Amino acid sequence: MKKVTYRNQISRVLGISLVVFLLFSISIFAQDEAAAPSSGDPAKGKALFNQNCAACHALNRKMTGPALANVESRLSEDEGLDREWIYAWIKNSSGMIKSGDAYANKVFAEYNQMPMTAFPTLSNTDIDDILAYTAAPPPEPVAVADTAVAEEGAGNSSGITNELILGALVVVFGLLVMMLFLVQRTLKRIAIANGLDLEKMKADQGVPLWKAFAQNQFLVLVSAIFLLLAGAYFAYGWMMQIGIDQGYTPIQPIHYSHKIHAGDNKIDCNYCHSSARVSKHSGIPSLNVCMNCHKSIYEYKGNPEGPSKEDLANGYTNEFYTGEIKKLYQAVGWDEENQSYTGESHPVEWVRIHNLPDLVYFNHSQHVTVAGIECQTCHGPVEEMEIMTQFSPLTMGWCITCHRDTNVKVEGNEYYAKIHEELSKKFGVEELTAAQMGGLECGKCHY
Repeated sequence: MKKVTYRNQISRVLGISLVVFLLFSISIFAQDEAAAPSSGDPAKGKALFNQNCAACHALNRKMTGPALANVESRLSEDEGLDREWIYAWIKNSSGMIKSGDAYANKVFAEYNQMPMTAFPTLSNTDIDDILAYTAAPPPEPVAVADTAVAEEGAGNSSGITNELILGALVVVFGLLVMMLFLVQRTLKRIAIANGLDLEKMKADQGVPLWKAFAQNQFLVLVSAIFLLLAGAYFAYGWMMQIGIDQGYTPIQPIHYSHKIHAGDNKIDCNYCHSSARVSKHSGIPSLNVCMNCHKSIYEYKGNPEGPSKEDLANGYTNEFYTGEIKKLYQAVGWDEENQSYTGESHPVEWVRIHNLPDLVYFNHSQHVTVAGIECQTCHGPVEEMEIMTQFSPLTMGWCITCHRDTNVKVEGNEYYAKIHEELSKKFGVEELTAAQMGGLECGKCHY
């Protein structure tokens, strides 16, 4: 009986020890999992960062919010905060501020008491990916310019340049002139050696052609009339170009690329030139409109593949565009470090490109809002222009041609309902041009 009792006690002790060991192992595993959370995917984190965080945060500089490079390790070392705190902060920052959390209130006070947008839809895995992106080392810079220069050098591996070709042509031309001079002198020597009288030969050739022409009064009169008519034609053509600035491309004090803004980034023209929809003038955008985006966009990163050879040849590198953004900051008085305005602004003296005579009346809103005409109709493919240029001649004939060829959009516009009905009967057509609706009357465009 005692042996059985001892065996039962031993079995019971072993069972309890096994259970305790399993529970201890599970607790240790759970602690390890909590201490070492998922590392996350930096590639997915970059996409999430650009989508949710980039408007207010950058990795290596303060913006609306603090810099986020290595934010987890900095919070852990400096403040003793773990990843669970970061989860709670990202998902509900306002709640943490109201709860009295010391560091939450410290950040809230430091950044002008602007609460961070809550992201309750981000899962812990999403936040892990974002933190992995912020902890990843920055990529090595790619020497795009050197590569482009090397490729350009490889394309001219023969070493022949335009200057060298031009120099060779000049040398060849000089040799030809020298050869003709030597041939002429040699022929004279041969003629003299054979006893030929060169002066007598010149006299036997008769009256020179220009003297014979001068003696014929009819030919002189016809030639004079022809020259006068030709001169008048070219003078008229030259004078008709006075005041026409088609192709005018001034250099602005701050380089603004319509190709990047309207082309690459698809920014609507009316976002910057908002007055074109409601006013006579399209207006010059205020620098505050620029700062709506450039508070956050402080450098130009450009195409991930780097600038093209054409851009490099023109000096349009990422550093160049970033320098122009710095000019904008200086003009508007923006302190990058403190993310605030200094109050020391400087006006930008933009150079006007499109300028109609004072006697001409042109209303942007009538064309943009009422007629629904696209900006490119008059201003050309601005989304492809690195430097803005005057695309159209903006002459009276150009405007009249447009009014004669363009049908007015009257559908859904009660203003034109009665006019369209009456004029359609008068002209016997369904669609009316601007000319048929009075677009050729002098008072339409002239004061």
